[in-house]
This record gives sequence, structure tokens and C-alpha cells, in this order.
Amino acid sequence: MSDIVSLYDAKTHLSQLVERAADGEEIIIAKNGAAKARLVPLARKGEHRKPAGALGLTFISPDFDDPLPDDLQALFEGR
Repeated sequence: MSDIVSLYDAKTHLSQLVERAADGEEIIIAKNGAAKARLVPLARKGEHRKPAGALGLTFISPDFDDPLPDDLQALFEGR
């Protein structure tokens, strides 16, 4: 069953309504007695991805994201 909430109350209690919707409740927001919007929970995605180690990498060097040496950077830039 949907709960109908006025637009004023929805603005005043938005965070509480979002939590209720996240828990599975459907909330209808009405303006002047006419339904205008529906607040529903997001569809749950599957489980979080777990790295499979497909590349066999177990270590990333601390300088991994340091700037490239000038000669190598020049090759990437076509110089």
C-alpha cells in the first residue's frame, strides 16, 4: 500500500521519506490533493564485484601514477 504525502510534508521530511522508500515502501507525493510523483526504492543490483585477479597483479608500485619520463611522454604525444 502506498502512503500519500503532501508536497510540503515531503520537503520537510525528505530524508525520512527516502529512508522509508529505501526500505521498500512506495510513497506518493501530492500537490493540492493530486498525485504528482512517486518515491520508490532503487532496484538492487547484484552483488558487488570482487576482483578476480585475471591479470595476476598482486602489487602496484608506489610510483605507478607518477609522470612519465620526458622521452616516453614525447612518444605518446607523437614528438
